[in-house]
Amino acid sequence: MKKIYVRAPVLSATGYGEQSRFALRALRTRPDLFDVYIQPIPWGESGWIWQQDEFREWMDERIKITQTMLAKKILSPDISLQITIPNEFEKICPVNIGYTAGIETTKVSPQWLQKGNEMDKILVVSNHGKNTYVDTKIPLNEGREYKLETPIEVVWETTPFAPEAEPIEGFEPQSDFNFLVVSQFGPRKNFTNTIEWFVEKFHDTDVGLILKTHSKGASLIDLGIVEESLLALLSEFPSRKCKVSLLHGDLSEGQMRGLYEHDKVKALVNIAHGEGFGLPLFEAARVALPIVTIPWSGQLDFLQVDGKNMFNAVDYIIKPVPQEAVWEGVVQRDSSWAYADKESYQNCLEHVLSNHEDCVEKALELQEHIHANFGDKSLYERFCASIWQPSEEETIWESEKSKMEIT
Repeated sequence: MKKIYVRAPVLSATGYGEQSRFALRALRTRPDLFDVYIQPIPWGESGWIWQQDEFREWMDERIKITQTMLAKKILSPDISLQITIPNEFEKICPVNIGYTAGIETTKVSPQWLQKGNEMDKILVVSNHGKNTYVDTKIPLNEGREYKLETPIEVVWETTPFAPEAEPIEGFEPQSDFNFLVVSQFGPRKNFTNTIEWFVEKFHDTDVGLILKTHSKGASLIDLGIVEESLLALLSEFPSRKCKVSLLHGDLSEGQMRGLYEHDKVKALVNIAHGEGFGLPLFEAARVALPIVTIPWSGQLDFLQVDGKNMFNAVDYIIKPVPQEAVWEGVVQRDSSWAYADKESYQNCLEHVLSNHEDCVEKALELQEHIHANFGDKSLYERFCASIWQPSEEETIWESEKSKMEIT
């Protein structure tokens, strides 16, 4: 058995928080291999998860034990698992593993290469993340180049699948046919164009766009910020017949399933500039909801079958990231990401509206592929194997040790 020290935003209501909890759920399936210790870290200005269940109780217990052992300086883990952006990777244990969502652009920063090379292994959530990390090279003198030397593996991720759908109190779409957006209200998600181009297309049509979104969290202050931004955007279209509605705040896993499976929700839309993995896309595909998105970045790992797009593909071009999106040490000034084509996006929306039954058939085929290849059991096994696999000698020793303890 290995003592594993998990330093991650395990309590944050963010994509990295979901990724962290996936890792913990995976490790928890192998108590024979891993003795888990947890150090929670903050993630930006995001809120915290609110669910109180058996898994949360287990996390809280492990956090308390970890804090006690750290305070007494008696925690000596074998492995550190650091779930964050690579800028924050550190050598803190005999074996150090970084697990990151990677990057949504075409290049990682020099800091990521440096910090990555301090790790014993890097795990990423998609082949896009892996390829971008591996393909980034910095020219040095005499034809040499600085690149990632650390082994890197794709382990994907998943979220809990509620046993049944739950209703959302007070939620009833005004239109019978609605597109759904589940993402942060921010520049990387291409949110403004997602809305404006929809309204321009369906200005005189009774079609709805449901926005399950937030800016930084689920607070009332955040709700006010999002409402103000949305109203300002929609004020340009005072006579529109199409409906744009806002869902803000925390929803349970069952309520999210209920949203995806609502009989008036007909497709999920995502024209973000790039995704590390794209959990809302994954969750929608898991319940056979048709999808409109670009054929680029992390989502292709589960949205393509044998190289074939199992979704409504929006054309795009790769161009440099805008100045306002540059994040020193993370989003490189000289990197690029995808820009969806407006006409293609609108044509895809029209295609889904006019050919919904055909789109559902494709979504059902994709759902079958996801259930066969991205189930919890297989992903948990894949993740645990990437952390540590005992040798034959170690397996025999653990077995003998257990017998002695029983005796």
